Amino acid sequence: MDWSADGYILSSRKHGESSAIIEVFTREKGRHPGLVRGGSGRRMRPVLQPGNHVTVEWRARMEDHLGYYTLEAIDSRAAELMDDRLSLAALNALCVMTRELLPEREAYPALHDVFSIVVSQLDNPEVWPALYVRWEAGLLSALGYGLDLSECAATGVTDNLTHVSPRSGRAVCASSAAPYGEKMLRLPGFMRGEGTATPEDIWAGLRLTEYFLETRVQWEVNRTLPDARAAMVDRLFAEGYASRPQ
Repeated sequence: MDWSADGYILSSRKHGESSAIIEVFTREKGRHPGLVRGGSGRRMRPVLQPGNHVTVEWRARMEDHLGYYTLEAIDSRAAELMDDRLSLAALNALCVMTRELLPEREAYPALHDVFSIVVSQLDNPEVWPALYVRWEAGLLSALGYGLDLSECAATGVTDNLTHVSPRSGRAVCASSAAPYGEKMLRLPGFMRGEGTATPEDIWAGLRLTEYFLETRVQWEVNRTLPDARAAMVDRLFAEGYASRPQ
């Protein structure tokens, strides 16, 4: 059997003398592995860098086999961002988070679409950090742990939602959150489509999604989030695109 699709390289590792095993994130097939003959050679190595956009054709005798990829490059995003440490860290985090948290061979078309948008904006640091936070919120939803930011869990009001309950993942208004202080997670307005994101908002959004990804998703495998995400967050802080409230 065989299929073809556009996708993003998530990882590549050498296999045997000259081949490589890659994982590609496609809209139709999700995170999907395959073997590339000659993939560790000089000609193919630049094409197989994580984050590059490619067209792939996959062939195998059975659907559950590793199978073989043939591919062509659409664009080389990794090479384009090579001199930008912040954007390259974000691209690496996107690929590693997708590879480590999504189950293999399951389609997540909406998540793939947001992935594409984030990648397309990685040369604009005023924009992509907020998009990345929204992508992580989408990742939670795709895995069945979506946050409910539509109304206050305590009162049902839809205005002045400022926090999220760490127990329920539901939004809480300012008056209901006040008695609990630091026990609540701050909800930045941009995650509800309200206003632009400040560096403090980016920090709050990253802290919010990190909490639920670690306590709802990664706890099942007794793991924290990948180091690549922490490296991206460190770069955001270092360059002033994320900061803790004073």
